[in-house]
Amino acid sequence: MSNDQPDHPIDISAPKIAPKVDRRSFLKGAATGAAALAVSPVTQAQEPSAYHASFTAPSYQQLQRDTGMVAPPTSGRAVVRPGSDLMVQALKDMGIEFVASNNGSSFEGIQESIANYGSPPNHMPEYITALHEESSVDMANGYAKAEGRPMAAMLHGTLGIQHASMAIFQAYNTGTPMMLIVGRDESFIQAHTADDMAAMCRSFTKWDAQPKTLPECIDALHEAYRQAVTPPTGPTVIVIDMELQKEEARDFVVPPFRPAEIGGVDNATAQDIAKALFNAKNPRLRTGMLRTPEGVQAAVQLAELIGASASTTATGGPMGFPQRHPLCGPGADTNYDYVLGLETDSPDISLQRPAVTSLTAQRDVMGIGFGSLREDYVPAPPGSEPTPQEQNQGQNQGTVLTVDAEASIPLIIAELSKLMTPAGLREIEQRKANHASANRRAFLTDLWAAVEEKKKGWDLSPVSTARIYAELWPLIMNEDWCLASPSNFSGAHHRELWEHNKPYSFLGSQGAGGMGYGLGASTGAALAARGRGRFVVNIQCDGDFNYGPGALWTACHHDLPMLSVMHNNRAWHQEFMFIQYLAGVRGRGTDRGHIGTVLRDPFIDYSKIAQGYGMASEGPIDDPTLLAAALKRGVESVKNGNPYLIDVLTQPR
Repeated sequence: MSNDQPDHPIDISAPKIAPKVDRRSFLKGAATGAAALAVSPVTQAQEPSAYHASFTAPSYQQLQRDTGMVAPPTSGRAVVRPGSDLMVQALKDMGIEFVASNNGSSFEGIQESIANYGSPPNHMPEYITALHEESSVDMANGYAKAEGRPMAAMLHGTLGIQHASMAIFQAYNTGTPMMLIVGRDESFIQAHTADDMAAMCRSFTKWDAQPKTLPECIDALHEAYRQAVTPPTGPTVIVIDMELQKEEARDFVVPPFRPAEIGGVDNATAQDIAKALFNAKNPRLRTGMLRTPEGVQAAVQLAELIGASASTTATGGPMGFPQRHPLCGPGADTNYDYVLGLETDSPDISLQRPAVTSLTAQRDVMGIGFGSLREDYVPAPPGSEPTPQEQNQGQNQGTVLTVDAEASIPLIIAELSKLMTPAGLREIEQRKANHASANRRAFLTDLWAAVEEKKKGWDLSPVSTARIYAELWPLIMNEDWCLASPSNFSGAHHRELWEHNKPYSFLGSQGAGGMGYGLGASTGAALAARGRGRFVVNIQCDGDFNYGPGALWTACHHDLPMLSVMHNNRAWHQEFMFIQYLAGVRGRGTDRGHIGTVLRDPFIDYSKIAQGYGMASEGPIDDPTLLAAALKRGVESVKNGNPYLIDVLTQPR
């Protein structure tokens, strides 16, 4: 973790509720209602207790404001430099591209500043309109997985955190960096506020703060970014009071942003690893998920420099070694004499940054004990493809250094470069050629076997999920594509049929297995893709779709390059199978297993839902011979700047 500290004191202690401080009160009377939207006159309030035994019902003027009945001033400016302008400037300085949010009055100051502050306004960051707080956080999740850096989501008080809690929990399980800005308005609706709102999600966020002054707020925003991107990466929370958003900043200047400093191995360790790689006759890189695209590039450079074969997790999640790089595969010889693990296990030595869940013991002050966050829980490496020898070696774990692999690779490369000799370079070049030839043969063998396997059910109706992936691939293989949706429920056929060569080729699963993630995360990935020439694919499960369909509107409203293909099996099929099995075990037959597990009577028309949100669409398609033409129309639509949805009636898996 970074040792960077804010220049001003900020309450970042995880287990304690921050003590209350004096709050400024807003004038909410009818005569001053308009001015109160822009200025917060200084008044002194008594120190409130930690918990409120009762609350005062909103006044008539407050209700008028809540329903949009207060007219803005017609002339003059009550505040020249609102604090929220400086908050937005801080986001600009950190390179935050987008802030996704569902509207809420507790952050109206920041929202207004995003819309109007800067030249041009509503740019870096751009305000992204979400129809649900959970979708806004899923968007931040998909964006960060694709880019390797955070975007922000704004949440409205207690209600916003509760709506978004599942999405925050999923992001925490995958260690996804993001900034969550929570608005707090103590003087308005009491059900929407609390003394320590961050406590509602503290056990599944990395860091939080509730600054009390404008300088502390800017420091907190800076620190939230550093904490989010510094291993162990994860979501961070900043609770910002309405008073600070509307405060007159006067001559306060936003301090320069200091990026996070992420260290790697020490020089002596880098030298030892470099010598071991250089002296090995058949070195191997076992690579997991790096932090950023730059880390992936560094891993490729290291493999090419030493002529090592490499494994990849690119078919299981983002930031993996390119799947079809000539050195990626089992190599010419699977008897590796030195294996360097980069964010994954190795029988020799591995460099692995800590998981954010390692902080759970100190953050879970309520003792919830989430199963996936327990200290003894070890998740399976996503998309790992070990050779038989690596599987055997997995029983013999070597040295594990808790250090960021991405930050360590340049140090190892620098030491390796000092060791190179003409004879060594000739040996490395021959090794690289042998690996490339062997990996190509292995790829073609595996591909042929996969194609033969996926021909099963090819011409059946409903459409096989393998056919969706197989017929989509020729249409996008020459595009800069990103598969943003989870794929386990739809067969994960891309793993064998597609080539995952970019850091964002596949963004992996939702992290905690929760539903409602796919569409929002794909929309967030499409935010990252927009303006970068990418093409986002979303193979959308029907059950998952119904949790947050409003993300379709966001995709249309913001012109996002996203193709959604429905995996519409008209059921929560996993649960359907569970109930059928249990009924059979209990000797009750399986004819009533559909109750509560299928989506019929009536069937859902996802094409019409998409049209209702303004998205071009077609379907439902149950004839497999019509699929290829529909996919081609969808691809062309997205390439022309219009998101598209195709409703396909599919086989269960």
